[in-house]
Amino acid sequence: MKCPTRGLYAITQTDNKSADTIVSEVTAALRGGAVMLQYRDKNPVGALSLAKELLKICHQHQVPLIINDDIALAGQVGADGVHLGRHDGGINEARTVLGADAIIGVSCYNFMELALDAQREGASYVAFGRFFPSSSKPLAAPADIGTLQKARSALKIPVVAIGGILPENGAQLLAAGADMLAVIGGIFDREPEQSAKAYRTLFI
Repeated sequence: MKCPTRGLYAITQTDNKSADTIVSEVTAALRGGAVMLQYRDKNPVGALSLAKELLKICHQHQVPLIINDDIALAGQVGADGVHLGRHDGGINEARTVLGADAIIGVSCYNFMELALDAQREGASYVAFGRFFPSSSKPLAAPADIGTLQKARSALKIPVVAIGGILPENGAQLLAAGADMLAVIGGIFDREPEQSAKAYRTLFI
């Protein structure tokens, strides 16, 4: 499955939630219009079976499933790709495990140099953030909207913005150069289908 070039990128909210709840919420977000899903779980229990279920639901909606941090799990599940942070292995390693067509995203925080390196090494997309205060990543260093403006002119791959993004503040990130908005709490702290629809209007 190809990497989307624009739209809402939903990231799972898993803390203190059962697998059934996660699956139900993800299904609602996909109905609402999310174009890509990342399975992010910092305290995984039963990750393999949950990831397989999420993959099935994603493919029913023609949406790619990306696994956060874990190249091996992405390979086991047959996911569409992986998202790599600073300490999660390299793009070449991910391609070796997941194949030439896998979607590989790279966290670049607020650093254009990391994004340019990732593009050279064959990343499918890069992510910058956090742009606003975030309960999911409260200690993450802030990113500058000016970085998105630089990315727009310097990069040929999709640019993802993440961190505290709401329907009320997302438009300024898209105007600055983001192609996709990656969201956790803004979707899953509320009713996911209606929340996803609110973000979707930003892309019309």
